[in-house]
Amino acid sequence: MDLLKALNVSASGMDVQTTRLRVIAENLANQSTTGSTPGADPYRRKTVSFDSRLDRALGIETVHVKRIDQDRSDLPQRYDPTNPAADAQGYVKLPNVNSFLEVMDMREAQRAYSANLAILQSTRSMLSRTIEILK
Repeated sequence: MDLLKALNVSASGMDVQTTRLRVIAENLANQSTTGSTPGADPYRRKTVSFDSRLDRALGIETVHVKRIDQDRSDLPQRYDPTNPAADAQGYVKLPNVNSFLEVMDMREAQRAYSANLAILQSTRSMLSRTIEILK
């Protein structure tokens, strides 16, 4: 039964890291998406919050995505009076996406995913060996 618990914990960890990677990809894809009307807000960076939940059936805590929020940090501005999203002074609000930060978050999510995958594979191997012994 403990091996099944390990499988569930690893699977939930892989699931949240997959969501995190999907949000990071969305942030990177929209890092230059400005508003379409004068003074309109551009794309805002999204962040993922995690939460642990008790699985009463198995008696273990697993991790889940608590929510996906928008980063409320200041939006940088650039002077570009020819842009359709420029305000009356000629400034365009830019997304608050920092590609360096996103790449670092991506690497961390990849490592966490890989660690959970390694645990999942080891546990699966142990279950297979146990079944072989019982034959």
